[in-house]
Amino acid sequence: MARPPRYDETQLLDTAVRIAADAGPAAVTMSAIARASGVPNGSIYHRFPQRLALLAELWLRTVEHFQTGYFAALQSDGDPLRAGAAAARHVVAWSRQNPREAAVLLHGPQSFGRDEWPEEYARRADDGNKRVLEAVAELAERGGATAELEVDRVMLAVIELPLAVVRRYLRAGRPLPPHAEELAERCAVDLLA
Repeated sequence: MARPPRYDETQLLDTAVRIAADAGPAAVTMSAIARASGVPNGSIYHRFPQRLALLAELWLRTVEHFQTGYFAALQSDGDPLRAGAAAARHVVAWSRQNPREAAVLLHGPQSFGRDEWPEEYARRADDGNKRVLEAVAELAERGGATAELEVDRVMLAVIELPLAVVRRYLRAGRPLPPHAEELAERCAVDLLA
């Protein structure tokens, strides 16, 4: 029976998140992870045969972690106004609870080499993006928004504005203020009403 790996993927990715949040995606290298985690380079390459695979998994794990709660918020209530408000609130609350991961997401997938990811990672990213767009379009439909302008308004309310609230503070290196969730929720409700 093979012995379990001494260093697991979670440990390596958690270290990569810390590096990316503190110094940016370009700082996430195999050697930087080895230095920060104490894991030998060979063990890192055993898990991730190339840096692009590591960067892709770092981005995807982070965005999928965020999306789990986001999808739940979008479907949390039969009333589309309350569901949209919950989704906007989730963006800020999740970012408050996961500031390093939020910092990673604020860089965007292109900063993690998105255009060069191996096919399996690119497909996973595309599938995730498609799910978000479908979920937001479904919310818009539930609220009676069918015209392109109305759907764009819903996208703005439940994606772009809450991200702007988070971006404003995290990019300045400041903690989110206590009223940030309420601000995102109110903006979403105003746009969706």
